Amino acid sequence: MGCGRVGATLAQSLESRGHSVAVIDQNPEAFRRLDATFEGKRVTGLGFDRQTLVQAGVEDAYAFAAVSDGDNSNILAARVVRETYGVTNVVARIYDPHRAEIYQRLGIPTVATVRWTADQVLRRMLPMGATDEYRDASGQVLMAQMDVHPGWIGRPLSTVEDVTGARVAFLTRYGDGMLPTGVTVLQENDLLHVLVMATDLAKVERILTRVPPEVE
Repeated sequence: MGCGRVGATLAQSLESRGHSVAVIDQNPEAFRRLDATFEGKRVTGLGFDRQTLVQAGVEDAYAFAAVSDGDNSNILAARVVRETYGVTNVVARIYDPHRAEIYQRLGIPTVATVRWTADQVLRRMLPMGATDEYRDASGQVLMAQMDVHPGWIGRPLSTVEDVTGARVAFLTRYGDGMLPTGVTVLQENDLLHVLVMATDLAKVERILTRVPPEVE
């Protein structure tokens, strides 16, 4: 739902990967953003209107993305699709980060546009810190990419877990993801992705961006 820049890009990306796609927008002019080669359905209407959803094929849908420019429309459409038609893979774009947290707790996966953009900008301005990559539906458990102090290089990831209390989910090394073992050592230029309770994120960030305690 929503054929703005995000919706059009998402639809075309999905189609290029072999998926059948339907795009809903209340403004028929919005479909001009789609490439001429786009073969999916173009459905004019409100994304939370049942007749419109049925026309788009919601009864056979595997997933639904609500990415219009209205928070209320997005969350309403996401709930109708999930609760009325039983589509489990539903995500809604929400501009208000506080509202996004509430809907996450209600079990509606959300992408908080403002928070995501701010995090990306901050990461480029102040590279030492953490960036959210995923939160569970309750918002209590998250996966974050962590920057680390150079003093951690060469240390086993088991030490990172022992000192921080976080779980190492995976590493990105030379652009490739890898699952660490019990003897994996952090190398220079590795990207560290950890699982942590949201309430502990600041503590873990503080530990990893400083000299390891035993070296001080």
